[in-house]
Amino acid sequence: MSALALLRTLFSYRAWANAEFLDKMEGFDADLHAQDKQAALRLLNHNYVVDRIFAAHLVGAAHNFAADNTPHTPTLEELRLAVTASDRWYLDYLETATPGQLSESVPFVFTDGDQGCMSREEILTHLVIHSGYHRGEIGRIMSRLSIGIPWDTFAVYLHQTDPSRRLKMRGEARSSPAE
Repeated sequence: MSALALLRTLFSYRAWANAEFLDKMEGFDADLHAQDKQAALRLLNHNYVVDRIFAAHLVGAAHNFAADNTPHTPTLEELRLAVTASDRWYLDYLETATPGQLSESVPFVFTDGDQGCMSREEILTHLVIHSGYHRGEIGRIMSRLSIGIPWDTFAVYLHQTDPSRRLKMRGEARSSPAE
């Protein structure tokens, strides 16, 4: 599998995982879990802001963020709309990206003023890992509160979106020699 094909799959997975998490975050009780819900929304908003900052870097545009989060915390529904649109942007970006473009270096400035430079491929990989890390933090909050959390794994995504993978394995397992 090429790096471009893998990135397309990873960003499809990420969009799926984000949607699953946004649905499960409805389980926060506004009264009982107010502080934890706020923390989860801040983490999700941070993910969104970082996504938008790096989207601007990818296309050589300015972004309007002074930090890696916003002073105001959006509602869950506002974040659902924003994250869904951002996920769609990345999927569209990867549909037109070429391997040559992905290998190009992109110089940029972090919101703290430090200089940075990464290939587009590295930026995209960073975003997949970054969002998974913070979904994990939100998942820990939800788990502690006994709010159902999604089964956010790449393997689950692959098998849900391509059930034939299970059938392929069953056929191969039957034809494999015993160990």
